Amino acid sequence: MSASRIYFDHNATAPLDQDVLKAMLPFLQSNHGNPASRHHEGRVAHDAVERARHQVAAAVNARPSEVFFTSSGTESNNTIIKGIAGRNGKTRIVTSGIEHPCVHCAARAMVRLGCEFIPVAVDEQGRLDFADLETAVAGASPAVVSIMLANNETGVVLDVARAAQIGHAVDAVVHSDCAQALGKIPVDFQKLNIDAMTISAHKAGGPMGIAALIVKAHVDCLPLLEGGGQENGMRSGTLNVAGAVGFGRAAELGRERLDEYQRHTGKLRAMLESRLLSAGAVIFSGEASRLPNTSYFGFAGIEGEALVVMIDQAGFAVASGSACASTKNEPSNVLMAMGCDEVTARTAVRVSLGLDNTEAQIEALATAICEITQSLRSMSAVMNA
Repeated sequence: MSASRIYFDHNATAPLDQDVLKAMLPFLQSNHGNPASRHHEGRVAHDAVERARHQVAAAVNARPSEVFFTSSGTESNNTIIKGIAGRNGKTRIVTSGIEHPCVHCAARAMVRLGCEFIPVAVDEQGRLDFADLETAVAGASPAVVSIMLANNETGVVLDVARAAQIGHAVDAVVHSDCAQALGKIPVDFQKLNIDAMTISAHKAGGPMGIAALIVKAHVDCLPLLEGGGQENGMRSGTLNVAGAVGFGRAAELGRERLDEYQRHTGKLRAMLESRLLSAGAVIFSGEASRLPNTSYFGFAGIEGEALVVMIDQAGFAVASGSACASTKNEPSNVLMAMGCDEVTARTAVRVSLGLDNTEAQIEALATAICEITQSLRSMSAVMNA
């Protein structure tokens, strides 16, 4: 990336922390053992993975034995949803209406195998409708309830602990996709009172290609991948040792820096949104509890995709929604679930901040956005005159 460019897309992926890279380098350059091998090199790799497992567990108040490494948040979410729903034939899967695409896609895949999928409504701020959740789980017991902790687009933080109470009342397995929350807000497996949780390294300054599914011992989940029986049979396949080491260090650093992260990114977001509101922007989910680093906004009459392209040309990396859905030229399903009309949903732009961002960068971004939107409005006025 050019030194003149400024990165504001941390929810898509955060830059690799240099301390994380330093921890990984020995396992990329010289320590090449397979952790399943019984020789010295294999034992070194195995010990490194187990140390990382303990670091990840400590960061989210889980037991190391509950942490299973996977390749991505998508794999973790697919594993738990398909692994639970696939046990009993026709079962019910209940999620929020604003889950990451991989959760909804996994649920729909199980519908093709005879399961039932019920997305639960959210209000205009993106908060879960608990009355609708209670209706969705009523009657025959659902197999799994999956409610994300923090939305990747709006940053809205959902009350997962309350959802868990409702799910457990009907003996459902309750899962939460916490990929966007790690390192940004406290994530406590025990306090959330859930049975399974997804976290991902690259959202929190770790490497891409490594994530974890955290599962309590009582949960009977069919594995998504069959093979050599690694990860106690939960996830077969040779482990990504360097990735696991990086994940462990990133999780450790995220916990150590959490207060600083929240203060810093919260201050920057407030600065940005003050400027955006003055320029006529609408802040989506502005009244809800949100991740401190996330601002999701739009300008009436200005398509978000076009604005993102022009902001990019000005030297700033921002997004128009979920990176995982960016190839689909469709309005945000999150905003549509919140009751936005399609025209409004298409105006959305997301800025997601990190510790590396500065007040000067926020000022530069806000100025660029104001100038670009003013230019677009002037062009529109001329064309419509």
